[in-house]
Formats: sequence, structure tokens, C-alpha cells
Amino acid sequence: MAQATTNRTTDQLGARGLARRLVVAAGAGRWLVTALAALALAPAPARAIDKPYPHIDPKSGYRMGYYRSALPDEAPGSTRVDAKTLKAMIDKGGVVLLDVNANVGAGFDPLTGEWFVQQKRFDIPGSTWLPDVGAGYLTPVMERYFRENLEKLTGGDKAKPIVLYCQADCWMSWNASKRASSWGYSNLYWFPEGDAGWKEAGNNLAEAKPVPVSVD
Repeated sequence: MAQATTNRTTDQLGARGLARRLVVAAGAGRWLVTALAALALAPAPARAIDKPYPHIDPKSGYRMGYYRSALPDEAPGSTRVDAKTLKAMIDKGGVVLLDVNANVGAGFDPLTGEWFVQQKRFDIPGSTWLPDVGAGYLTPVMERYFRENLEKLTGGDKAKPIVLYCQADCWMSWNASKRASSWGYSNLYWFPEGDAGWKEAGNNLAEAKPVPVSVD
């Protein structure tokens, strides 16, 4: 009889302990659900738009190397455009298309100014190809080359629309946009998808010939 009473007492204690554990678990479950709901409703952290990019000279602000890499969303002094917008601009007319892609070769001949092209370049039809003007640093000769051709292409009108591009994920067009803006050109457009983005949108490319450098 005593043994039976002991067993009942033990069973009751076990049941009470189990009940307490269930209450605790239920409370923990409610806390977890509440926490997850709060997490789901919490606003996502803002994207760091001012994230510093490597290889940018802190004094000049130009990208100095490793030009083929992810780009910011915007280029200084320029309006970003996509392939559809660019095509509409070209169809309308009056826009300067400026290809600033680097030349694959040994640079230009210091005697004639002609570029040594080892790999053919295909760009947006109607473009003017000024190789290497999007480098982080320009020699006096290359700076003059860029300035003189900008003036020639715009007829001295710094408000004339200019679209700058190179390849996809290429900082040279970013640098060139920043540089042209610093010289007072006020109607700049940046096409960061470059020749690849133009072709992927179903448009044709044409073989490009680089403009010779003035060596006089």
C-alpha cells in the first residue's frame, strides 16, 4: 500500500514537472515567434552607397588601376543610361558617342601618333574611339589629346550631349566622365554596360579605328 502511494506521488510529481516544462517551452515558443516576427518586420539595413572602392587615388579621386571590376551606381557629373535610352538618344541624333576603351597594343607611335592596334575593337556605330583617356593618370600629351578631341567633337559647345562608355564593368568610362565633368562639360551620359551591353540588347557593333594622337 505504501509502495502504491509512493508511485502515485512520483507520478504526480512527474506530471507536474512535465507540465511546468511544457509551460516553459510554450513561453519560449511565444518568445521565439515574437522575435522572428519583429525581425521580419524590422527595416533592412540601408545599402552603403558611400562604400569606399579600392585603387582610387585619395587626392585626385580617379581609379588608378584594376579597371575591370564592379562599378558604382553613378559616375561623377554624368547621368547613367541603359541601352534602350541610349538607342533612343542615337535615333534622335545630335549626341556624341565616345568610346574610351583601352587599346590593346604598344600605345601610339611617337613619330606619327598612329596607334599600334594588336586586337580589333568593335564598338557602337558612330562612336569616336579615344583610347586610354580614361586612365587614372594622363600624361600632358594624353590630356591634350582628350581635351582637343572633346572640343572638336562638340564644336566647343560644352552643353552638347556626350555619352561615354568602354566595356562592361570598366572604370575607364567612369574616370573619363569625371574628367570631362571637371573640364566643364555639363551634359554627360554614362553607359556602364558598354559594348557588351549594347550587343546584348540586340544592337550591332562596328569595327572601330582609334583617333591618332597629335604629336606636333
